[in-house]
Amino acid sequence: MMDKTAFVAINSHSDGGLPVMKIGSLEHRDAFCSHFARTYLDYDPEALPWPALDEAALHRLRQVPFWEDVLYFERRAGAIVAAFTETVTDPVMKEALALQGREETRHAKLIRVMVDRYGLDAPERPIGDLGADIETSFKDFGFGECFDSFVGFGLFKIAWQSEFLPREIMQIFSMLMYEETRHIVFFINWMAYTEARKGWLARTVSPLVTLRYYVRAVHNKIRFARRGQQVDDGKSLAALQVSMFLDGFNFRRFLEDCYAENSRRMSVFDPELLRPSFLPQLTDVALKALRVWGRRTELETKPGSLPPLYGAHPGSAAAQRPESS
Repeated sequence: MMDKTAFVAINSHSDGGLPVMKIGSLEHRDAFCSHFARTYLDYDPEALPWPALDEAALHRLRQVPFWEDVLYFERRAGAIVAAFTETVTDPVMKEALALQGREETRHAKLIRVMVDRYGLDAPERPIGDLGADIETSFKDFGFGECFDSFVGFGLFKIAWQSEFLPREIMQIFSMLMYEETRHIVFFINWMAYTEARKGWLARTVSPLVTLRYYVRAVHNKIRFARRGQQVDDGKSLAALQVSMFLDGFNFRRFLEDCYAENSRRMSVFDPELLRPSFLPQLTDVALKALRVWGRRTELETKPGSLPPLYGAHPGSAAAQRPESS
C-alpha cells in the first residue's frame, strides 16, 4: 500500500498502448504544478459572506474547543511551506510551492477573521522551531494533511448533515476543504516525483517511507489529543463529541463516510494526477472485514445532502452527480 499508482506511468497506457506520462518526468512535474495553479481560488477572507449568528449558533461555535489549535497549525503550515520553498531551486516547483504557502497563510487569516468576528477564545501561540531539516518537516506536514483530510472528510459530512453550524459558515469551510484536497493531491504528486528522481532504490523503499510518515502522523495526533485533554481535562472536547458525533454514532458508518467522501472529493481532479491511496486502501480492507463481521446487520442508508464540491470540471462524474445521498 503506497501513495503512488505506479512508478512507470500515471495513466497506464495511451490509446496506442504506450505509457502516457512517467512519474518523475518533467511532464509529470508540469502537469501537477500547472493543475495546482489552474485550480486556485481567489478570495479575501475578510470579504467572505460571514453570516450574523443567533445566540444558539454562536454558542455552538464558541463551544468548539480547538480553534486555538487550528489557528496555530495553519500559521505553522504557512511558515513550514514558505521555509521549504526557499530551499527549492526548480523554478516551476518553487512557484507552485510559493502558491501553497500563500494559501496556508490565507487559511490562518481566515480563521483569525472568524475568531475576531465571533469572539472566539483562540489566542495566537508562538510557532516555535520548524525543525532542523525543513524538508522532513514539510513531509511530516504533508502526510499529516493527508491523514487529517481523510478523517476530516467524514467528520465534515457528519457536521454538514447534522447542521451543527449554519449553512453559511459551512459553505466557507467547504472552500477550505477543497483547498486542503488540492494541497494533498499536489503533495502526493510532489512526493512521487521527488522519489522517482532519486533512482530505483528510493522507489523500492518508498512504501516503507510512506508507512513511516503515516505512523509519525498518527503519533503526532495522539500527542496532540493528550495535550488537549490535559488543558481542559477533556471536558469541552467530550461535550462536543457527544452532541455532534456520538448521537447514533457507528464506527463502520463513519469509515464508510470517510471512504466515500474521499472518493467523491478526489474525483474532481484531473484523472492523470495521483491521489493518496494508503489510507483509502487500508480503510477498504477494514470495511470489508467489518462487513463480513457484521453481515447480519446492514446499515440503513442515511439520507441528507452532501457538502458542496469545488473544482469539478465539466463532463466529470462529480460535476454531473447530484449533491445528495
